[in-house]
Amino acid sequence: MPNPDIRHAEPADLEALTRLYNHFVETTTITFDIEPFTSKARKSWMAQFSRSGRYQLFVAEERGRIAGYASSTRHRAKPAYDASVEATIYVDPAFSRRGIGLSLYERLFSALADEDVHCIYAGVALPNPASIAFHQRFGFTEIGTFHEVGHKFGRYIDVMWLEKQL
Repeated sequence: MPNPDIRHAEPADLEALTRLYNHFVETTTITFDIEPFTSKARKSWMAQFSRSGRYQLFVAEERGRIAGYASSTRHRAKPAYDASVEATIYVDPAFSRRGIGLSLYERLFSALADEDVHCIYAGVALPNPASIAFHQRFGFTEIGTFHEVGHKFGRYIDVMWLEKQL
């Protein structure tokens, strides 16, 4: 099993990142987006990231293919929340169970340790015991559940929130 190259995302990755994200939009409840995106529509999403600072985007590339990504984004818009970020991770199902998610989060959290970030939050659509265990492995603890906060595929979905302090 080759080791993936974990690096900052580049504009050339946008099409592959959009395709990967759309897979989860169309087939799962782990994202609450309902309609797939075009790469053009995702340009503003990608524009929020930089190679330093609180908001970063890392990709895992294996044999020239994007195998997954992890990012940190703004938690809330008000300035008092600026030291908090939300972490997100998506791994292509074809590359699951190969340590790619671990490598991505390790790289992301290592980068954030040098930034003005105090807390990292993650939302997990339930049920998803694998994602909860994955986040707990990185020191996240459960802080609460929003019940029936999302509606997708004809059903209401709970979201558990977890946090990790740096």
